Amino acid sequence: MYRRPLQFAARSFAHVSACRAASAGGKGLDQEACFRALAACQQAGVSSPLVTPCRTLHVATQIKPPSETHRSQNNPTEMLAVDKRSPLGESLFQLKAAEPARCCGYRVTTSDVMFLFPQKIKIAALRMYTCCVERINYDEFFDKCTLPDTLNSWFLVAQLHVWMCLVRMRQEGREGKYMCRYIVHSMWEDVEQRSKIMGIDAIHRKEAMKAMTETFYAAIFGYDEGILSDDTVLAAALWRNLFNRQCEDPRQLELMVEYVRKQMQYIDALDGDDLLLTGEVKWRPLVEENAQSILKVVKPTYNDAGL
Repeated sequence: MYRRPLQFAARSFAHVSACRAASAGGKGLDQEACFRALAACQQAGVSSPLVTPCRTLHVATQIKPPSETHRSQNNPTEMLAVDKRSPLGESLFQLKAAEPARCCGYRVTTSDVMFLFPQKIKIAALRMYTCCVERINYDEFFDKCTLPDTLNSWFLVAQLHVWMCLVRMRQEGREGKYMCRYIVHSMWEDVEQRSKIMGIDAIHRKEAMKAMTETFYAAIFGYDEGILSDDTVLAAALWRNLFNRQCEDPRQLELMVEYVRKQMQYIDALDGDDLLLTGEVKWRPLVEENAQSILKVVKPTYNDAGL
């Protein structure tokens, strides 16, 4: 209760002492008066008017890991629980000693996965696109669907499988969308290299790439609408994009609708962590010999590096 009077007395005493010392010959402040004023100020818990106050540097004694900061700011349901027995969990276990702030408790955010595994996701994206190109029997598609054996027909069949991969990987959150970008990037690089090998000049190649880009994004919208609707809408999307509106046999459309439906059912059953780390996709055949084999999903194999 006596704090405010003491503060006022200390300030007054310091001020009077400073004025007396300044008026005594103008040779500077009296040291004894200054020391007395400073002692009174410290006893009262106030700062002296003759001393310029300085800022206090606050040092944090504990640094929160990025996952804790993210958990306190965002919804906890956005956290990604990682199983220790999965390939992603094993990789986190190997990196736990090197990244203790990011690998604590096997509970990481999607941004942590992006930070730890950007190169693995890029490699998996390239491998998934390779599965869309190398593991498809294009001759069978050309024969069953009566398509000409050209670069454009190859691209129409490839973009159908790329679209199915994009639909699957968009379900895996931020890292899945990150992987989709590199799948599309790999596709355009491959198309450009194939057109160069075929001897297409730069002017026609540029025009063809522009037309293929428009075809690709139009096909994505059509296929998305078809997969969310009934078979009639999906058949119309296939007729416009895959057959280029030149299909006279309804059995070909029926075959392709059945093919897309079973492929989407098959890759939806694949584990998301396996796809993010490996990118391995084994496609079902165009003509199924044993329909019951669709229900049996083959697990991918890993090497020592988790790939």
